[in-house]
Amino acid sequence: MSQQTKKSVDLILTNGVLLTLSPNSEPIIDGALAIISGRIAGIGTKAYVENSFEAPRTIDVRGGLIMPGLVNAHNHAAMTCYRGMADDLPLMDWLNRYIFPAESKSDGDQVYWSTLLACAEMIRSGTTIFCDMYLFEDRVAEAAKEAGMRAMVGEVLYDFPSPNYGPPEKGFEYIEALINRWQGDPLISIAIEPHALYTCSPILLGQCRDLAEWYGVPMIIHLAETRSEVEEVYNKYGKSPVNHMENLGLLSPSLIACHCVWLTDAEMDLLARRGVKVVHNPESNMKLASGVAPIPELLARGVPVGLGTDGCASNNNLDLFQEMDSAAKLHKVHRLDSTVMPADVVLHMATLGGAKVLGLDKEIGSLEVGKKADVIVLDFNRPHLQPIYNIVSHLVYSATGADVRDVIIDGKLVMRDRKLLTLDEEKILQKMQEIKGKILQRVSH
Repeated sequence: MSQQTKKSVDLILTNGVLLTLSPNSEPIIDGALAIISGRIAGIGTKAYVENSFEAPRTIDVRGGLIMPGLVNAHNHAAMTCYRGMADDLPLMDWLNRYIFPAESKSDGDQVYWSTLLACAEMIRSGTTIFCDMYLFEDRVAEAAKEAGMRAMVGEVLYDFPSPNYGPPEKGFEYIEALINRWQGDPLISIAIEPHALYTCSPILLGQCRDLAEWYGVPMIIHLAETRSEVEEVYNKYGKSPVNHMENLGLLSPSLIACHCVWLTDAEMDLLARRGVKVVHNPESNMKLASGVAPIPELLARGVPVGLGTDGCASNNNLDLFQEMDSAAKLHKVHRLDSTVMPADVVLHMATLGGAKVLGLDKEIGSLEVGKKADVIVLDFNRPHLQPIYNIVSHLVYSATGADVRDVIIDGKLVMRDRKLLTLDEEKILQKMQEIKGKILQRVSH
């Protein structure tokens, strides 16, 4: 009997514990994974994969944990340049006294280099895709592309002039150019992103919805983040933020609502009925004292929920492992119930759940044959991760981004043994010192 012909692939990861996070899956202790043309070609035991596939490169992960890359479902990547600049302030004070003035004189180069810094941080901590809302988003997309990261980006839109595109009506021209430029790109996708109800008129919001529907892309907005936002919207429109959105016909399965801290039971029911997706940003909400989002209640209603870090000015890092730990513990202490938000639920939010929120769960979020090869390897042979009784529990409560050893995005190796392969880290750090000096000049005047 002739020996079975092996299928040629681009890369094999072998000799690891495989956590696919596909529905109803169990860890494969002696696992391996094959990748071809940016997608997963084979999954299974080391014996199965090595007997079925051959590749010009095989990586022995030395007993490491092979799992899907993490999904940062809400971020302002270029705000790395404001990390630690204005801490311990209320949200509106933080925005109006520091962030908006600093941003008013920002430019594309600042955004580009600050995003490269964010990409370096995210890759190092196991994030393989981020969803971004900020200024000069074309430069954000360029930076993500250079880093080899997957990104969903959208220029922030509001009623006042932008330091990027100028008057509000020019924002829509900019967004359409963004969509046309990046259409069909394997890594970059575009969303329509009005900032919030207190910065966007009903007319602008309607235009955003129409544009999102026309191009078939998501619409993303900050919603019900603070009590003061709820009061401001109610005073202006006579309705709560969620009911104002409903009145404008904006609640739909294509809407991604970030934060959603201040919700009534009736509003949660409404979000569930309309198929709205939510992003939870626990560390930012804690730091800005915005409140605790009713995530267990939203999940119980079947609302898709992802996990986000928000920007570095209100977090102050982009480590989703730390975010998972915070998410789980915040809700336990808030409800005085140690059983809420168990580790598997939180890990789902940072992987397949986050991918579903972004409308990408058919492509990423779990390791399955045919899906995009966004894969990370963690080194579990470390003092704070031994002994192992429950892998998922360890990922949420013990692991940090520093435990990530290798990162593959779209089938390409972007970090190997903690060394970034796509970015010049030293040059990025040097540029950030120059940018810091310019920002200090702006806010001191």
